[in-house]
Amino acid sequence: MTSPIDDLIAAGARVATAGISPGSSGNVSTLAGDLVYMTGTGTDMGRLSPDDVAVVTLAGDVVRGANPSKELALHLAFYAKNPAHRAVVHLHSPFAVAASCLEPWSDTSAIPPLTPYFVMRVGQSPLIPFRAPGDPDLAAQLLALPLPFHGALLANHGQIVSADTLDAAIEAAIELEEASRIALLTDGRQRRLLPPADVRALADRWGTPWTADAALVR
Repeated sequence: MTSPIDDLIAAGARVATAGISPGSSGNVSTLAGDLVYMTGTGTDMGRLSPDDVAVVTLAGDVVRGANPSKELALHLAFYAKNPAHRAVVHLHSPFAVAASCLEPWSDTSAIPPLTPYFVMRVGQSPLIPFRAPGDPDLAAQLLALPLPFHGALLANHGQIVSADTLDAAIEAAIELEEASRIALLTDGRQRRLLPPADVRALADRWGTPWTADAALVR
């Protein structure tokens, strides 16, 4: 059985290999017991070592290791939002960043239901209002949204997702990047969305949140 630090190092390598963590951007965390293991500030996720991992409490107190990323509050907010989840991935992946610079598709999801995989693996992903990276109010903005969600776009910034395992969180992050790419490719065209009944059925079957109402579409 691997340790949370080993799991985090493997997750960082996977994200880097997928090409969705440019430079030293982005951060990943996993919750083990009552401790959060998180990539340290300024680390290259493709070249992580045990010394690059911060260990903190759910209250944000550093226990040992590296200095946690400035986005620690954002990760802690997502664990509070989804208590059953054990992993959070935050990335500045290019298509998600580009999509986050556009007006959202609706009040409940920045990305429309164009593919079944987005609905199945992520679900509705609202746009969180812009705050400077590391601003604690970004976490407050996330928690202030009353609707359920496992993924979100951060305005003019990037994406964040949570899941019950690191592997599942990475899969969700990859899918949100792909959904953002497809949304950008079809932006300004007459798009054919998934039928609402199928969106509902997919979300129910896969346990993802989807409460988007067509009346809210921009």
